[in-house]
Amino acid sequence: MTNNIVSVGEPDLIDRCITILQNNGVIAVPTDTIYGFAALVSSEQAVRRIYEIKGRSFTKPLAIAVGDIDDVLTWSRPTLTREQLSTGDLLPGPVTLMFERQASLPSYFNPNVSNVAIRIPDCQFIIDLARRLKQPIALTSANYSNDPSSISIEEFQLLWPQLDLVVDAGVLASNDRRGSTIVDLSQKNYFHVQRHGIDCERIVRYLKDHCHLQEQPDVL
Repeated sequence: MTNNIVSVGEPDLIDRCITILQNNGVIAVPTDTIYGFAALVSSEQAVRRIYEIKGRSFTKPLAIAVGDIDDVLTWSRPTLTREQLSTGDLLPGPVTLMFERQASLPSYFNPNVSNVAIRIPDCQFIIDLARRLKQPIALTSANYSNDPSSISIEEFQLLWPQLDLVVDAGVLASNDRRGSTIVDLSQKNYFHVQRHGIDCERIVRYLKDHCHLQEQPDVL
């Protein structure tokens, strides 16, 4: 299995990842928050493998990672303007934004779910990979479902044998297991924080002060 662990600085790593992903592979990747499992949204087989590796319920949706703001517009229907998305206060960053999904996403991906959770991690490796692929990457935390999130590859070592590649960036600089802040923006003029993750207070302040959105309270 050691041949399947590579440093994030390895030459031709992006090419190797692309080859694996285009052949229905599942890889472990670093992000700006926690380690994740990644596969191509366009590979139904690989998406299913992610669920099986994690022991995750098939009714729980996966997020997608993309490389540019234009991709956000391609795969979702943002309620924010391009300018609001492009200031650098949200994307790239430790936030997952939920918008209405576009019909261009395959029907087997998060079936019967009207929204899609979308990320541009502030991680050059992921951005470069997504830009080279020119298609969305299914992304979820690198752990067994309901276990703590991973900030080093050793923390999900028991799952290595089921992965086609593990990209090692050491202990992640975030040093924070909360993961990204998840914000539902599917309703125009409103936002709802679904998960209070990294940088949550700053993200909420931006949505209120710059985007002039109202916060929807938790429903009891």
